[in-house]
Amino acid sequence: MSDVRSQKRLNRNSRKQSNGQMKMKSLLSLLAAASLAFSSVAFAGAKTYEVTGPVLEVNDSMIVVQKGKDRWEINRDANTKVTGDIKVGDKAHITYTMSATNVEVKAGKGAKKEAKAAPTP
Repeated sequence: MSDVRSQKRLNRNSRKQSNGQMKMKSLLSLLAAASLAFSSVAFAGAKTYEVTGPVLEVNDSMIVVQKGKDRWEINRDANTKVTGDIKVGDKAHITYTMSATNVEVKAGKGAKKEAKAAPTP
């Protein structure tokens, strides 16, 4: 009889341990998934845009396409991936990002202008 009781106690203890281990594994898995999700958002980079239209002009530094009545000039460089041989008249689908080349900061309308120093006598 004591063997049966000790066996039941062992079974209860092993269940408690396995439940704790499963909770820990679940928590670690959830943390890993959240970490992966947040890191992909943080390193996503600039938003991408797309334009499709007939090619009006193409050279090593840019591709010009017509979208409606507008002429779109998209810069490109040696890192731009081009599939196929693009030429004037082809229809092209271009994915691009916007990036700043120069930023000049000016005081806003609500900013106080610096008072001129009073001249010294």
